Amino acid sequence: MWNRLIECVPNISEGRRRDIIEEIAAAAAGEGRRVIDISADPDHNRSVITIVGEPEGLSAGILALARKAVERIDLREHQGEHPRMGAIDVIPFIPVRGVTMADCVALAREVGAGITRELEVPVYLYEEAATDVSRRNLAAIRKGGFEQFAEKIAAPEWRPDFGASRIHPTAGVVAVGAREFLIAYNINLATSDLRVAKEIAATVRFSTGGLRYVKALGLPLADQGIVQVSMNLTNFKKTPLLLVFDLVQREAARRGVMVVGSEIVGMIPRQALYDVAAATLQIERFSADLVLEDQIVAALQ
Repeated sequence: MWNRLIECVPNISEGRRRDIIEEIAAAAAGEGRRVIDISADPDHNRSVITIVGEPEGLSAGILALARKAVERIDLREHQGEHPRMGAIDVIPFIPVRGVTMADCVALAREVGAGITRELEVPVYLYEEAATDVSRRNLAAIRKGGFEQFAEKIAAPEWRPDFGASRIHPTAGVVAVGAREFLIAYNINLATSDLRVAKEIAATVRFSTGGLRYVKALGLPLADQGIVQVSMNLTNFKKTPLLLVFDLVQREAARRGVMVVGSEIVGMIPRQALYDVAAATLQIERFSADLVLEDQIVAALQ
């Protein structure tokens, strides 16, 4: 049992070639860390890899993952719906047990420096690890994507935190940060009209007047002939999952469109699902103490 536990959720710009995805994820495995989930999306052409471990083990594992991703992914040949700026697009560290956010910030800076030193990929620090308030928001860093970053990085205000002011020719740049738990949540709509998804995303996301702690984009899923509201929920305790789903569903219905499904990308804190159960079933005095498996685990510890 690890006493000091951190989660890391690197996002890589490959969601179609399963052999490459598994090779990159396998590179992260080793002493003091464990790969516990791989979520690949071929439409986004992006994979989210969930890794947990102790700080020392994660540092070595994430550097190994970055090394393999730079070797195997060429962004000059990459096409996908999700915005991206790097072969390893983003690397967040999240405190779980026995560590503080400050520990995760220190780890983010250690790993960021190591990626630049070994792989010559420029690194931007974001969220709690950011060195400037203008870089806290990942979307602000990523704006323009890989195709425009060669020009962007030359501007003095976008000098990277680690590395020279030039992109890696095939791997672009990477954002490394520290943050709280985030839920990547997508809702699919029964229409091919991208305008509908973009309008709903604008209604839902906080930056354009919607729900606090929600970031959202409207994206096409061309292979399925539908569109998607793709979201990041940055504080599920203050903006619950069910509230987000209900708002998207209502906005879709207003436009004569049905929700055909939703998906969690990566993993989700169980409390977020408990909150949905409590709200939809109207269970009085609901708590995790009612969950059988949780009580069995607690009794056996």
